[in-house]
Amino acid sequence: MTEHMRAIEITRPGGPDVLQLTTRPVPRPAHGQVVLRVAYAGVNRPDALQRAGSYAPPPGASDLPGLEASGEVVAVGEGVESLAPGDKVCALLPGGGYAEFVATPAAHCLPIPSTLDMKQAACLPETCFTVYSNVFTRGGLRAGERFLVHGGSSGIGTTAIQLASALGARVFVTAGSDLKCRACLDLGAERAINYKSEDFVEVMRGEGGANLILDMVGGDYIPRNIRALANDGRLVQIAFLAGPAVEMNFAEMMTRRLTLTGSTLRPQSDLAKGRIARDLRRDVWPLIEAGRFAPVMDSEFDLAGAAAAHARMESSGHIGKIVLKVAG
Repeated sequence: MTEHMRAIEITRPGGPDVLQLTTRPVPRPAHGQVVLRVAYAGVNRPDALQRAGSYAPPPGASDLPGLEASGEVVAVGEGVESLAPGDKVCALLPGGGYAEFVATPAAHCLPIPSTLDMKQAACLPETCFTVYSNVFTRGGLRAGERFLVHGGSSGIGTTAIQLASALGARVFVTAGSDLKCRACLDLGAERAINYKSEDFVEVMRGEGGANLILDMVGGDYIPRNIRALANDGRLVQIAFLAGPAVEMNFAEMMTRRLTLTGSTLRPQSDLAKGRIARDLRRDVWPLIEAGRFAPVMDSEFDLAGAAAAHARMESSGHIGKIVLKVAG
């Protein structure tokens, strides 16, 4: 490895233009960590929240954005026996993915599926970790249940549609255009609701209510989600793009035996994330190898184009994942 690397840093809280190319020392692996030479880095909403100053990295994490990447192991720390230099992996990162090299726990690395290339593999960790842990582990989705996911054309949404469909659930989605709705149907959704022209509450109540809802919108969607749930339904909240504060009568939660829960991924312990990685390798990687799931790709930008990548994401015009090409 060289001593220094190119990286994208957040120069100050603000819009996409605050992302600037810089030079940083190459990280060294701590105990239980590996260092990857990054091929591609995924671009995610939490990166934009961090850039805006509303999602600080956890203690000890890199201040550089980037929560997932694919690449080659170039160094291993003490205690690492599962990986060796030269191994090709994709990995969930504590931060630092927008750089030529990044350190991450070895337990958060997963092999590159044989059916995918490096660019596609870079898009797996953040969405797969989030969807699997919230929809299946926390939300308990079962085959035959009605599952509603908001933002169906996002990276999270396209992942949730495919995994839930593959495991036998009936999938319903909301999206903001007819084009996005068609893309969701092509991925396996049973019904795509254009939220600009239809009321998802009425649609779901007409189906008997959703057994599980995955929501990243929040705001006034929260009481509407409650109305859209079936008796004994579950609402899992993973973000609040429309805000976290809302006035709501909780009596319906008791009378209809509803469960309201949620989680964020980044602050969880390394051990917890390692358990999710283990579950993904057991339950999801075989689906990828069988061709039943693959990330939906929207666009690719060079590392120096990180600002343009964020602008693309925040325009909400994308369908699926945006990546940064890091390796030359």
